[in-house]
Amino acid sequence: MLKIFRSHQGQLKELSVNEVEAGAWLQLIQPTEEELARVVALTGTPLELLRPALDVDERSRTELEEENILIITNVPIMRGVNSYDTLPLGIIICRGYFITVCSEPNPVLEGFGVLQSHTFHTAKKTRLLFQILFRSAELYLKYLTAINRRTDEIESKLRRSMKNEELFELLELHKGLTYFHAALRANGSVMERLFRLRRNNQIEHLIKMYEEDEDLLEDVIIENKQAIEMVEMYSNILNGMMDTFASIISNNLNIVMKFLASMTILIALPTMVSSFMGMNVDVPFGENNGFVIALTASCFLTVIGAFVLWKKGML
Repeated sequence: MLKIFRSHQGQLKELSVNEVEAGAWLQLIQPTEEELARVVALTGTPLELLRPALDVDERSRTELEEENILIITNVPIMRGVNSYDTLPLGIIICRGYFITVCSEPNPVLEGFGVLQSHTFHTAKKTRLLFQILFRSAELYLKYLTAINRRTDEIESKLRRSMKNEELFELLELHKGLTYFHAALRANGSVMERLFRLRRNNQIEHLIKMYEEDEDLLEDVIIENKQAIEMVEMYSNILNGMMDTFASIISNNLNIVMKFLASMTILIALPTMVSSFMGMNVDVPFGENNGFVIALTASCFLTVIGAFVLWKKGML
């Protein structure tokens, strides 16, 4: 899907392919080969800069050419209630155009719609780039807070139920934190490289930074570092929690097995007495109150056995 936007008098206007003009933002979401070829023809951007972001395993990086700069950043995405993942988002800045490429819709670009059109301008490419990166860092922090809240809820359930389902949920959350940690570290490297390129004036012809833009980039770097710290802290907490509750569940199983073994021993004692008294051989007192004697002996042995097991902590 190809959509073309242009900011005009504080509003976001959607353009047709024939109306493309300088300062436009070309959004490619799950693009077809025809749409990729159309963007190449309209902007002169090499096709090899458009394809990498469509690979779900693409790592964050920066690629600089004479007339184009490609920034690939991994943005957070929520797949389910407890399932979090990251998705490559390609941002290409060329002379006159701002291009984004992604293999599927994502919440980062959804934050730059018609309702938010007064907060950004498509012609201010540097500012828009940093606003997208800032929006991505904010989403990471938002999802990390949600993960922490969900972890507390699962912990409360585990204290009561001790079921494997809760452990599987914790495992899914831990997997999401692992994806976040790898993506945030790679994103941080991209931002640091942009900062260095700006200092060395290597991207001045493509990305013009004013003081407000540099402040925004610094804010993005700070937010990204904060997200990395939160991921590491939550990962350590989640690791310790999973190990602890796995040990508790295993210990509870041992307690149940010990109790069942004790009950088996207690049940075996009256069974043994009744088996001896029921044999077709002469037994003491077999003809005089044999049933009462067998019952009394069974109860006596059961009580003695229960007392011994209780003293050993098995009941």
